[in-house]
Amino acid sequence: MTTPPVTATGPPAVALSEEELSRVDALWRAANYLSAGQIYLLDNPLLTEPLRAEHVKPRLLGHWGTSPGLNFVYAHLNRLISAHDVDMMFVTGPGHGGPALLANTWLEGSYPEVAPEAAQDAEGMRTLFRQFSFPGGVPSHVAPQVPGSIHEGGELGYSLAHAFGAAFDNPGLVVACVIGDGEAETGPLATGWHGNKFLDPARDGAVLPVLHLNGYKIANPTLLARIPGEELDDLLRGYGYDPYYVSGSDPVAMHQAMASALEAVLAGIRAIQSGGGPRPAWPMIVLRTPKGWTGPSEVDGKPVEGTWRAHQVPLPAVRENPRHLHALEAWLRSYRPEELFDASGAPVAEVTAVIPRGDRRMGANPHANGGLLLKPLRLPDIRAHAVTVKEPGGTGTEPTRVLGRYLRDVFSANDSARDFRLFGPDETASNRLDAVYEATAKAWQEATEPVDEHLARDGRVLEVLSEHQCQGWLEGYLLTGRHGLFSCYEAFVHIVDSMVNQHIKWLRVHREIPWRRPVASLNYLLTSHVWRQDHNGFSHQDPGFIDHVANKSSEVVRVYLPPDTNTLLSVAEHCLRSRDYVNVIVAGKNETPDWLGAEEAALHCARGAGIWEWACTFPYREPDVVLACAGDAPTIEVLAAVSLLRKHLPELAVRVVNVVDLMRLQPESEHPHGMSDREFDALFTPDRPVIFAYHGYPWLIHRLVYRRANHAGFHVRGYQEHGTTTTPFDMLVLNDMDRFRLVIDVIDRVPGLARTAGVVRQEMATARERHRHWIREHGEDLPEVRNWTWA
Repeated sequence: MTTPPVTATGPPAVALSEEELSRVDALWRAANYLSAGQIYLLDNPLLTEPLRAEHVKPRLLGHWGTSPGLNFVYAHLNRLISAHDVDMMFVTGPGHGGPALLANTWLEGSYPEVAPEAAQDAEGMRTLFRQFSFPGGVPSHVAPQVPGSIHEGGELGYSLAHAFGAAFDNPGLVVACVIGDGEAETGPLATGWHGNKFLDPARDGAVLPVLHLNGYKIANPTLLARIPGEELDDLLRGYGYDPYYVSGSDPVAMHQAMASALEAVLAGIRAIQSGGGPRPAWPMIVLRTPKGWTGPSEVDGKPVEGTWRAHQVPLPAVRENPRHLHALEAWLRSYRPEELFDASGAPVAEVTAVIPRGDRRMGANPHANGGLLLKPLRLPDIRAHAVTVKEPGGTGTEPTRVLGRYLRDVFSANDSARDFRLFGPDETASNRLDAVYEATAKAWQEATEPVDEHLARDGRVLEVLSEHQCQGWLEGYLLTGRHGLFSCYEAFVHIVDSMVNQHIKWLRVHREIPWRRPVASLNYLLTSHVWRQDHNGFSHQDPGFIDHVANKSSEVVRVYLPPDTNTLLSVAEHCLRSRDYVNVIVAGKNETPDWLGAEEAALHCARGAGIWEWACTFPYREPDVVLACAGDAPTIEVLAAVSLLRKHLPELAVRVVNVVDLMRLQPESEHPHGMSDREFDALFTPDRPVIFAYHGYPWLIHRLVYRRANHAGFHVRGYQEHGTTTTPFDMLVLNDMDRFRLVIDVIDRVPGLARTAGVVRQEMATARERHRHWIREHGEDLPEVRNWTWA
């Protein structure tokens, strides 16, 4: 295997002087000492006495293998920032890099500023060590508790996406992103390299990828560390990068090589940002070091440094095995802590000499605590976009098309701030949001053809056919203090299930940390949804993302199902103003009846759920049955069922309840938006049958209301995993949520109706059968369904 040498373009790199070399090496050794100490030590942090078993933690947790490489990169970036006054963030891709980032933020003082108990003295160092992966302490990954972090690294694959999201609309910012070679095997990371095709040198910041090849994952070698050097070089250049290579294990040679490479890289970034022309090849670094560099070379006769055995805890039996205890002490003392920390435990001047000051410290960079920089969006008045509703259902509009015009004006109102973006996987026009192109274009740095539309280097709509990238870009954008919206086909947003898990967990912890400032919410618009994917078929029919999100932290999660255009506008405005939430909005793009005027929609959305008096048969009488709905298609079917009940059973008292905010169904003890039992009973009654037509899987409604007094009276209709390429109404029939089925449910569940309304029930069943034959002959829905209007 051959490795290309370190290369440099532009001005010649300056070699480190003896003094600079000594300072960088001291900082690196100090960070390595602190990283190992966090994994092992409970006491005796400065090794002022011989190490004993009781000084070691009873449970050894953490990851050593990646830490020395991260410390090496961090130390050299510190030197670069100090020498050139660079505004830089640090994104840690390798999983469980917590020891390294905690060590470096402790040394630079940013961690003691937010955690005063971990002061820069012996007792503070003891606290730093003791708290790591310890009950009541901090996790082993780069969690929200670590200043300067926007990326945990525990779930691999998204570091580059987060880095590019942070760099968009942040001119002057350099986002250094260390990519572990295990992480580099993931699909999202492989796609993440393409972020450079969307980065505008004139208006965005820069991303500096550092591909750290230490050769091994938890138990296996890594692909990019084993392929020939020429093949790796071809791969990275094919992605559009100009790679610089730093490889070895001798500290002196490696310090000189890394400093030289970083000087060349920074010069390359600045040359790109001051120039023009076609898309440039952005510089990056490939760093090859041994896994567990500077740690034990072997343990119990087996090699450790440079192997997979260094991944977690190289010496696993320190308390029980005297040889391991002796090896640990020798390892820790090899960093010469007496030279790095004074008698009080504070880092000496040589250690801190290359560390930047103030906000230039990567742990104190305000972009990594985006709420410090967040400004409210300037939002247009939704009443200017609201549709006029003279009577419920008298007109129809395409909700997302109207929302697109609203978002166009959001872009225009925030044009100078450039702190709002729309993200989506090639679906902006398909989802009928294309009015935004009147205000901005799609970001595109590649060549264009005459047939292309709406492409520009400075566009603020980001489309790439990877939901992972859209999610990662948006998360990075939000966590650095901006605003955004992710529009996606409902069925395929599942691709980011794991990513939204992590973001929700991040926000849950972030909200509990006083020094973390609120950030803009992550807003999903899910459209092209299950009930109008009749043309694309079964593969495109899945409303389960709601279930996935509803299982998560109630402090963070919100789910909205607006039934028409004006409620969608009201919900969207609310979500764009909100902070520290994950908001899921599900809305159709096809023409939908307009039920509520602007004022009524705003009031209804504020309530989250309410009785639609105009749809009830006897609104001021105790109902015989409650017909409830959540979602646009279920709302139409419920109201069509009410029309049939008015015609066939005119004496029946029917109450219609529409739910916009799904979390309102939960008890107030379970969710901040939840209703009290009295509110719930006032809507749904404590004892009358409730037929609930729901957008998604019906069992979620049962889970949300299972504690209510009338839970046994709830009968929920929703998606039952029956789908195909068929007509829109047939999708409802296949899943038993059509209007005829709802009328049958009423007859079956209202006491006494089964004896008196048998003829009506039979008519409804006949209508369903007539529908089945009609669509197979004509290829479209029954005229009475296609032409139905509320009256």
